[in-house]
Amino acid sequence: MAKNLSMVVVKLTLRIFALANWTFLDAAILSAHAHAPYEEPQVPPPVHVSFVDWLPGICSLLGMIVINLIDKDRVQGHEDFGDARAVWRARLFLFIGFALMAGGLAGSVTVLVLKYILHHYTEQYTYYGYANVSQNVALMLSAIVLWISQSVSTEYEYTLSI
Repeated sequence: MAKNLSMVVVKLTLRIFALANWTFLDAAILSAHAHAPYEEPQVPPPVHVSFVDWLPGICSLLGMIVINLIDKDRVQGHEDFGDARAVWRARLFLFIGFALMAGGLAGSVTVLVLKYILHHYTEQYTYYGYANVSQNVALMLSAIVLWISQSVSTEYEYTLSI
């Protein structure tokens, strides 16, 4: 029964991860194919998705990878790993992973506000910023679901400690 639960959690995580990246990819494709209004063909689109928009997602993705590569038993110090500083290093890398994810979310909100909202673009162009924020939120949610699923020992028991 626990294997069925873990498969459900993995499928849920993959769907959240895919939704996150497809949302931002949709905004990037829309931005690449944006054209001038038909009434004013000489006016170019005011804004496009650039490398600055990609950076928060890259930071969140790296943070998610770092968080889920760390063994939870090593962070809690349950097993003897031979090195006395192994627990400290695991916690440091876990902190770096969470810092990357928090930085990615903060960066996406900053890009949304500074690049899209303050310039009062239409809803067509502010969608690029909202897609960036939703990508980072979904990546964080996906990492949290994977982190919690690592602590499932039986179907009805969850250990929510770090």
